[in-house]
Amino acid sequence: MEKQPEISLQQAQDLVDQWIKTVGVRYFNELTNTAILMEEVGELARLMSRTYGEQSFKESEKNRDLGDEMADILWVLICLANQTGVNLSEAFAKNMAKKTSRDQSRHHQNEKLK
Repeated sequence: MEKQPEISLQQAQDLVDQWIKTVGVRYFNELTNTAILMEEVGELARLMSRTYGEQSFKESEKNRDLGDEMADILWVLICLANQTGVNLSEAFAKNMAKKTSRDQSRHHQNEKLK
């Protein structure tokens, strides 16, 4: 399979918006998309528990793709960002700065991580 070019968060937001407007007809409302996001997170949790945890796969679950499940979550999160006017690039940069400032030494001092 040919490797796809990397895209920025803003490009992803633009791609999803264009897809919704041309193929998807319109966005589901914010509450519906929030429920869909929870469903998608549940699907990822199920796959993680079977891949890395103690649960075994059902026959119908054996060919699930971890990356695809994560992309489903990203898709719906991007939909919600577009609907609510959140620029994910800016929000992520701000969040990284917050975490870096807040946790500068916290994790290094955590005995559980040593």
